[in-house]
Amino acid sequence: MRITLNGESRQIAEGTTVRALLDDLNLGAGPLAVERNAVIVPRAEHANAIIQDNDTLEVVQFVGGG
Repeated sequence: MRITLNGESRQIAEGTTVRALLDDLNLGAGPLAVERNAVIVPRAEHANAIIQDNDTLEVVQFVGGG
């Protein structure tokens, strides 16, 4: 199935969860925010939030600095 991730088209397997996508992208550890179709997906829901065909996701990592 096809999604848009951070503005780019991407093919993923049907039934993929937000958590599985983040793991595939090696983004599981740090602080980040995930928005699906303009709605924030709370971290507690990442493992159960199943991505649907044509969803648009934005993943933003927080970076500290000084």
